[in-house]
Amino acid sequence: MKVTPTNIPDVIIIQPNVYKDHRGYFFESYNKNVFEMLRITHQFVQDNQSLSKKNVIRGLHFQKPPYAQAKLVRVVCGAVLDVAVDIRKKSPFYGQYAMVKLTAEENNMLWIPEGFAHGFVALEDDTILSYKTSNYYNKDSEGTIRWNDKTLNIPWNISNPIVSEKDEEGISFKDFITPF
Repeated sequence: MKVTPTNIPDVIIIQPNVYKDHRGYFFESYNKNVFEMLRITHQFVQDNQSLSKKNVIRGLHFQKPPYAQAKLVRVVCGAVLDVAVDIRKKSPFYGQYAMVKLTAEENNMLWIPEGFAHGFVALEDDTILSYKTSNYYNKDSEGTIRWNDKTLNIPWNISNPIVSEKDEEGISFKDFITPF
């Protein structure tokens, strides 16, 4: 497994060893022993999956403590531009984002620890994003930072995004008070 830190060192790109032959391919998307060697020791308790059309933006979502979630994100079909925004007030990277293209073809994954808002834009129709979480979803603990916040200035690079009402109504980063 190859591990590459992003511009925010706690957010890492994980490239599993993929074994291909005339039948297709095989890889381990998760192996507890390997992840513990990478110092990713969270126990995963929930798997989530979403299907999105091209240009759908989901996010920027997070769960407040005590329901904060670390995530292991990967694309099963299609491609996304995945974004993790550091919302840890004492972090030197507070308010900065890591942006990584994840594709089913590359089988790459993104590790996002607790204390980050997460979002993505689907780059292809029928994109399936799958992720493991270290804590259960709790509706009363969810938060959303506006996906197109001017302070964050995330370059989504699409002209006609498809966004949910909830995500359109997210809080601005300048008005956001972090629980982390």
